[in-house]
Amino acid sequence: MQKEKITEKIVTWLKDYAENAHVKGYVVGVSGGVDSGVVSTLCAMTGLKTLLLEMPIHQKEDQVSRALDHIADLKSRFPNVEAISLNLTPSFDELFKVFNVNDEDFPAEKLAFANTRARLRMLTLYHFGQLNGLLVCGTGNKVEDFGIGFYTKYGDGGVDVSPIADLYKTEVYELAKHLNLIESIQNAIPTDGLWDVDRTDEQQIGATYPELEKIQKEWGTKTEVDYSGRDLEVFKIFSRMNKAAQHKMQPIPVCDIPEEWRN
Repeated sequence: MQKEKITEKIVTWLKDYAENAHVKGYVVGVSGGVDSGVVSTLCAMTGLKTLLLEMPIHQKEDQVSRALDHIADLKSRFPNVEAISLNLTPSFDELFKVFNVNDEDFPAEKLAFANTRARLRMLTLYHFGQLNGLLVCGTGNKVEDFGIGFYTKYGDGGVDVSPIADLYKTEVYELAKHLNLIESIQNAIPTDGLWDVDRTDEQQIGATYPELEKIQKEWGTKTEVDYSGRDLEVFKIFSRMNKAAQHKMQPIPVCDIPEEWRN
């Protein structure tokens, strides 16, 4: 992996995009994970205004401390970096009260509220982006965005640009080391931070990112009959999640009206 070339490519791409869009720079949500750590650093390297938002919602203490340590490190290295910490827990709790309107149990309720956390953060990013003339910079990687769809539609998937979406998770970790991110970010175990209990990505998905990457790199060239053992298990996980996430990955469907009907 040619880390220096990739870094320079992304930084130049971000800078050119912002300048062509006539905006001042980017706003990035910083979670304490490696993806947001790398993206926020790349944005800072453009020299453009980079606003970091730390937005805990019932967040685990280690996630908050990693995010704050990373923000402090970036601010010490880049004068164009600013940061705001916003505790969104009270806002989320109010939404919880409003949305939880009846006593009936819904199987998807916990997932719906987890996604509400991501959408509340998206709303916050766009609010402060608009106030400051900034674009919202996404932090999704290739496996999450185009493999298994492991993100919230109109949540962390609601962004203006996505600079690392062509990088696999393992490559993002390599960039984190190359960019000299703080050790706790470089070693952070992937988690989406959307649950009250500490659930890692691997626990939710049932596979590691390296396992998923192997399947994604062979996707379309191999089928189920080509796999056995653990690879077959991961293939089935990848296939199921990819199929279920097509509504996220594909453009919004539009019902075309025949032109002759307009007369």
